[in-house]
Order: sequence, then structure tokens, then C-alpha cells
Amino acid sequence: MRLLILFLAAVFPSTTWAQAHPLQGDIRAQLTPRDYTTLAAEIGAKVEKIAVREGDRFAKGQVLIAFDCSVQRANLAEARASVSAADKTVAVNKRLLELQTIGKLESDLALAELDKARAKDAAGAAVVAKCSVVAPFDGRVVEQKVRAQQFVQPGQALLDILDDTELELDFVVPSKWLVWLKPGHAFQVIIDETGRTYPVKLVRAGARIDPVSQTVKVTGTIGGKFPELSAGMSGKVLMAPAP
Repeated sequence: MRLLILFLAAVFPSTTWAQAHPLQGDIRAQLTPRDYTTLAAEIGAKVEKIAVREGDRFAKGQVLIAFDCSVQRANLAEARASVSAADKTVAVNKRLLELQTIGKLESDLALAELDKARAKDAAGAAVVAKCSVVAPFDGRVVEQKVRAQQFVQPGQALLDILDDTELELDFVVPSKWLVWLKPGHAFQVIIDETGRTYPVKLVRAGARIDPVSQTVKVTGTIGGKFPELSAGMSGKVLMAPAP
């Protein structure tokens, strides 16, 4: 009888251990960038220069793509010349009005022309400001969608970029775990591509539970800087539910 009990204990682990470790190692997770976006053209123009290629790193505020905006800059120069002329006209009319050699209507019309010129100047400056595409954050280029000397239309995609300075870990857990799985909970993940284990801290849980599978998406952040990690890598979460 003693031998039989030992045999059964070896073949069938205790229910306490099984309850403490269900699903451990079976939860798949994927690394995702905190910020990612597709940069698009805001004006129609020819691509003059592309400063980065696929896989290149860049810093926030760096010019990634520059357009040939010779026509737009000429229009801006014309608008600024109009502002200068209208401003001088207003100054002269102000003096003439004081001398009562012109009527107030003529003076008011000159002021209106100055306002129109300033509006065109502001519009031209806004267009010229869009002649270069700058990086909204530190990151890397995922995909280059245009080439130098190519003419692009407003809204056309230029670059897919992402911020990999802080990677997040997305995975799905049983919804009943939300009773104890709260933001700040620490655990680990084994990444397949590197074979290494990394520390993770839960930052948020999904807003909606899947009623069919009774699961919910949760997100954690990798603690520390690990240059070998890249968005898209996957692995196994090392986490056991609370007893």
C-alpha cells in the first residue's frame, strides 16, 4: 500500500501545487512599442531628401523628410511683401486722416487690406512649415513608403515609425484573475528570440472582458533597458494566480 501511494503521488501531483501553478508557462505574450505611428504628407510636393532608412534610429525633433518647396517659399515671400506694402499704406493713410485729406472709409479699407495681407502671410508660413517632416519622438523607422524625387499627395503615407525606448508586453489572462492581478504586480517573461528572462510590471488591464472566452487583455512594461529586445518579439509569461 505504501508503494502504491508513493507511485500515485509521483504520477499525479498534489492538487495544491496544481492549483497554485495553472497555466504557468502557457500564457503567450508579445512585445509592442509604447508609441507608433505612420507619418504622412500634409502638402503636395516632391520629396527632396530622406534622412533615414528602414531600421535607422532618430531623435525627437529631427528632420526625417524634406520636400522641395521652392514655389511655396516664393508665395510666402510675395505675401510678406504685400504685408510690408499694406503696412506702409496704413501708416501714410493715418497721417493723411489726421490732416483730413482722406476720409475714414479709405483709411479703414487700407487697414482691411493689411489684415488680408497678414492672413496670407500666416497661411504661407503654415504651408512652408509643413515642408519638412520632423520626428514626434525618439525611435526607429519600421518602413519607408516613399523615395527621393517622388511626388506625394496630401495624406500620403511616408514612414512607419515606432518608439522602442519603452516596450510593453501584451497578453491575455482569465478574467477572474482581475480579482488579484492589479497594476504594479511584478512577474517575468521568457522571450523566445533571446532565451532570456526579463522583469515585467503590470501597468493596466483591458476595459472589456471577452464574454465567450472569459479573458481580458492586460499590458505590462519591461523593467530596465535591454537593447537586444525589439517590438514584435514574443515569449511566455511566468505568472501563477494567487492561491
